[in-house]
Amino acid sequence: MTTVAATKGGEKPALRKPVFVKVDQLKPGTVGHTLTIKVVSASPVPARARGGGGVPAVAAGSRPARIAECLVGDETAVIVFTARNEQVDLLKPGSTVILRNARIDMFKGSMRLAVDKWGRVEVTEPANFAVKEDNNLSLIEYELVNVAE
Repeated sequence: MTTVAATKGGEKPALRKPVFVKVDQLKPGTVGHTLTIKVVSASPVPARARGGGGVPAVAAGSRPARIAECLVGDETAVIVFTARNEQVDLLKPGSTVILRNARIDMFKGSMRLAVDKWGRVEVTEPANFAVKEDNNLSLIEYELVNVAE
């Protein structure tokens, strides 16, 4: 016997309204962010800069992942967004994008914004805010500290 509490009589479960956050509210190791950002710049990361040690990063016969580092932000701050594959085509300088279910990854002690397969990148109409480029959250270096219980 299976019962589903949220779906009686074929109804869909109620969807929650997204809570949009600002870039300056992002913290290390957090997930599930929805934000509207403008793309300031985008630069592709060459495949040879990633592999490390001459070991191929992808299986034989598959295309290597396209990766670009994009500086994105809103009126509060900017952060580096790591765009992968199809996301690279969507994040062009000057475009306004909505990121859904984004997460913060740590790379060499600094925060990077990313959207994995569980999130979505949507191009939207141009936003009417000026990006605050002098507050770059990816330039802040964090250190992992173990707290004794």
